[in-house]
Amino acid sequence: MLDIGLIHRKEYDVNADRSETVVIAEAPGRVHYLGEHGEPKAGLFLSSAINRYIRVAVSIRKDSSLRFYAPDLEERKRTTLVNLKYKREDRWANYIKVAIHVFAELGYPVKGFNFTVAGDIPQHIGLASSSAIEVAAAVALRGFFKAPVKDQDLLERLIESQKLFFGKQIDPIDYVIALSAKKDQFLAVDEITLETRSVPSSLSDYKILIMDSRVPRLGVEDELKMRRHDIKKGLALLCQKKPGTSLRDFVTTDLIESMGNLPEEIRRRSMHIVQELRRVYDAEEALRKADVQGLSKVIFHSHESLRDLYEVSCPEIDWLVKRAQEIDGVLGSRMTGKGFGGCTYTIIKDHVIEEYRRRLEDYERIFGFHPIIYEVNLAEGARLISV
Repeated sequence: MLDIGLIHRKEYDVNADRSETVVIAEAPGRVHYLGEHGEPKAGLFLSSAINRYIRVAVSIRKDSSLRFYAPDLEERKRTTLVNLKYKREDRWANYIKVAIHVFAELGYPVKGFNFTVAGDIPQHIGLASSSAIEVAAAVALRGFFKAPVKDQDLLERLIESQKLFFGKQIDPIDYVIALSAKKDQFLAVDEITLETRSVPSSLSDYKILIMDSRVPRLGVEDELKMRRHDIKKGLALLCQKKPGTSLRDFVTTDLIESMGNLPEEIRRRSMHIVQELRRVYDAEEALRKADVQGLSKVIFHSHESLRDLYEVSCPEIDWLVKRAQEIDGVLGSRMTGKGFGGCTYTIIKDHVIEEYRRRLEDYERIFGFHPIIYEVNLAEGARLISV
């Protein structure tokens, strides 16, 4: 990763000899292993932070300007506190503005600041690079002001600020993971309460590979919106026979007994949600017991459900998962992200990684896309790394 401190000082002519402070913080990307396509606002996730980061450096200015620099993109943006609002052309800088707004609202003396942002989280493939910018900027500003703002308060204020800037309620799960993650641990995250449970990894003999299929995704949001509508309708119909506030209040037998009362497509979508909730609990138990075979079954069944019931996979992703599953030494493989392309993750023994890579040559020949592999580890959450 780039030496962001050196780049920042050079870009803004910040002189260490004049005791001009530069504060640097980092926040990780994340992977969802289970639960990603759950009931809106009532999901249960098995996730982790990964050792890919966004770093943000901040220093004060003598004027009231807010300057932003992204050396990875060689782009510069600027604004002022008076004009602190979302601008489409500011793209990545809008995420830093979210963090600035948090501390302005808290009453800290936000006037003129320089920001530099850089990182190695692959973008636009569902690894939460945008949220990492916001969290890293917020942690850097908290360090700069030496603000006694606890993570829970920072989380709530980031949610409010993000909604204000982008005009819509966002999923706070990425903030929770970025702030709560521990090294070598998975996180079980409850979307209703935003509570987390740390789950020690029992996979020291395995590597985690993220595979970007490079499949172009079109119309994804419309498709996902239709599925969310189906879930809502399914819950309403189920509640006519049995009281409940979310699909957590129902089990598989409720869905089986609903045949004939629920439209088949809605029943399939709801079945995926109900069974995926159970799979998160089963995976957590398997990890705690170091039951790798049990975890393997959960992961593959989850992908089958996403493919057959929730229907958000695609032939390319299914091919990648199936080929991985055929390799002795692969614990599990599954799509991750919004679906209809995007990524898979594969938990694999080190000695068979080359065999896995060789099989990708067939993928490129059959489908015409050149995949990209990222090896990741379970990482710690956001932190201050330099003052």
